[in-house]
Amino acid sequence: MTEKVTSEPSPNERRSRQRLPVRVPVKVRHEGGEHQGLTRDLSSSGIFIYSESGMKAGSKLELVIMLPPGLGLGPGGWTLCEASVVRVEESDAKGMGIAATLDRIARLPEIT
Repeated sequence: MTEKVTSEPSPNERRSRQRLPVRVPVKVRHEGGEHQGLTRDLSSSGIFIYSESGMKAGSKLELVIMLPPGLGLGPGGWTLCEASVVRVEESDAKGMGIAATLDRIARLPEIT
């Protein structure tokens, strides 16, 4: 007996795009402060990061990320993202886990 494999999302899945596991440093700007973070995964419409800064769902963020090429998000490079926090969860050793939608993505110019 063979099992049929489908690529349909599970009924509990709320993401509109598949997230890719990407671990890169991210600078998080939130309410006038700047904090360091680390991405866990991202897609063209959302991101999950770990950060020491506390925030609430609905918060607006600015993120500066060095995106690697080959993610389907353009050629890679330094990127400025505006994001909206949708969920915050406690994480044992990594700070706060923050799920956010990416509202705007802009590639930053290279400095030569």
